[in-house]
Amino acid sequence: MTTVKAQLMNTRLAPRKVRLIVNLVRGKNALLAMDQLAFVVRRPADPVAKLIKSAIANATNNFNMVASNLYIKEFYVDEGVKLKRFRAAGFGRAREVQKKTSHIHLVLAEKVPGLKGEAPKKVDKKHEHIHEHTPGHAPKTTKPEIKTELGDKTKTKGGFIKKMFQRKSI
Repeated sequence: MTTVKAQLMNTRLAPRKVRLIVNLVRGKNALLAMDQLAFVVRRPADPVAKLIKSAIANATNNFNMVASNLYIKEFYVDEGVKLKRFRAAGFGRAREVQKKTSHIHLVLAEKVPGLKGEAPKKVDKKHEHIHEHTPGHAPKTTKPEIKTELGDKTKTKGGFIKKMFQRKSI
């Protein structure tokens, strides 16, 4: 069974909050998980959805897998480094504030092993002909003719003159 891994490191989200979102979609179909995350109104939902989208793209482009055949095999969140910052407290003291980060790990697997998509078509470089244009000569492009019916369109008098001389007096 082929698996595809993706990870998102040092995300400035607390692991406890990211785990709430990850637990919603663990074990589900990858495309259905993306649909479900679109309606979750929590801050970690966007980075998690982006990670799933990236893993699906890796599977389809690099391993020629079918996106509808993928499911979330493993999805877990580890604690990252804590950024230590300080904030003023009472009586002239300082308190430490920990800005927590997360490492999000995702493993996608195939439901039906061996199901492959269409292979990308390879182009022979021998037959590929590149047209180079000289800097002075631009390639000719023809604009498609658009027929518009001009009815009784009256020309408005002088745009600039109207602006300058027909304003209200102050």
